[in-house]
Amino acid sequence: MTTAESGDSGDDAPREAVVLDYLPHGRADDDRPRYEKSPVAYALGIDGFGLFEVTLADDADVSIGDRVVVSPAAAREHVASLRRVDYDELSNGARSELEYVVEDVVESDEERFVDFYNDAQPITLRLHQLNLLPGIGKKLRNNVLDERKRGPFESFEDLEDRISGLHRPREVLVERILEELREDDLKYKTFVRDPDAGGGR
Repeated sequence: MTTAESGDSGDDAPREAVVLDYLPHGRADDDRPRYEKSPVAYALGIDGFGLFEVTLADDADVSIGDRVVVSPAAAREHVASLRRVDYDELSNGARSELEYVVEDVVESDEERFVDFYNDAQPITLRLHQLNLLPGIGKKLRNNVLDERKRGPFESFEDLEDRISGLHRPREVLVERILEELREDDLKYKTFVRDPDAGGGR
């Protein structure tokens, strides 16, 4: 997984986020008159799973599930400004969409997430990145490590076929990503980084 720091990425490739919820009249807890409030969206970064509150241009045509560019700032078409938020700051609508959007991101970029099983490394002498996944203990971890020496895994189906006892390898990743998004105080985060946003406003 990428570990780039927050800020405009070194390359020029636009970084996108998926809209989780769209509030055309701004946040309910914003006490300003409606005419002073801009539309707001909550979004999930595709590369680093950053959570964002996005202030949109008044003429933005955005719906739940749409992708918006969050970085570099010069490439933002509908985004006036954004800020990183925690899970607890999301709207109820955004929270209810989160699992579906994470599933879509993992499914639509299968190679990237299968490569986690190919590339995962030890964190400490006793703990491996694979052990962070729900349901993967020492035995399954060793099975994955032994099998990948014979050749890289090509797909989630390939993983299931080659690793006895590893059921639903895609769903296991989704569960871990959601855990990292919801739990602020996890000691180790493998998937949730912040390479998505660039330069805040």
